[in-house]
Amino acid sequence: MTLAPPPTARRRFAPRRLAAAIALCLGAYLALAYAVAPFLWKHFEHQKAIADLAMTTFTASGIPGDALNVGLEGSQEDVLCSMNAAGWSPADPVTLKSSLKIIGSVLLDRAYAQAPVSDLFYQGRREDLAFEKPSGKSPDTRHHVRFWKAVEAGDNGEPVWLGAATFDRGVGISHYTGQITHHIAPDIDAERDLISSDLAAADKVEDIYETSGVGPTLNGRNGGGDRYFTDGEILFSRLAKGCQAHFIEPVVKANPPAIEVKNRAWRWLRGLLANSE
Repeated sequence: MTLAPPPTARRRFAPRRLAAAIALCLGAYLALAYAVAPFLWKHFEHQKAIADLAMTTFTASGIPGDALNVGLEGSQEDVLCSMNAAGWSPADPVTLKSSLKIIGSVLLDRAYAQAPVSDLFYQGRREDLAFEKPSGKSPDTRHHVRFWKAVEAGDNGEPVWLGAATFDRGVGISHYTGQITHHIAPDIDAERDLISSDLAAADKVEDIYETSGVGPTLNGRNGGGDRYFTDGEILFSRLAKGCQAHFIEPVVKANPPAIEVKNRAWRWLRGLLANSE
């Protein structure tokens, strides 16, 4: 006959089993969240040259700024010509004159299609190019993007430009420094997608593909303390050389299966996040 362990032994074993179960669950979570998922969600098969680069900009004060979310392949001349054809204007440099002009345009609700944007820094230097697209009459609200030439010759032999695209939803005060700044809308993927669709509609794009950026982010903060969310992908457009018209629909290159699963799940979550704002 098998004797049951005494009650004191059962009480002694129960906490041990509970502790072991908790440790197992915690270990599985840490492995999934910090090793497996980031490994599965990193992909640079279409642009290996940027695999080791940082994916966040910085303010002049060293505060992490806007996330990189858009990319271009092409010469500087092709970038300038293509963005202009897509309806995006180069931003004026930040000077006393342009600063006074943007203040007046916001206060008096006057148009200023080339209004300056504040500097952000990547790889130790301010943006190489900046563009904007009006959303209202004045630059109080606007679409805008900053670009840095990150690689002189990428996988296809063309310069690689990384950009940070956001929508300015209004002028306000930085949550971090108290300085006057534009506050951004949280859905930065929408701005990335807008640039891609505008360039394609202007017949300036040959290929479209994605690479990893900052990774899926639910509650990021930019240099002004504004919240943003993103699927973490950089959406690339390979521009037609010589700014020629490319009337054929761009080729959309496939992502790895794990990325497709993540992106589909994110599109569902993105709708919930947008509706909660």
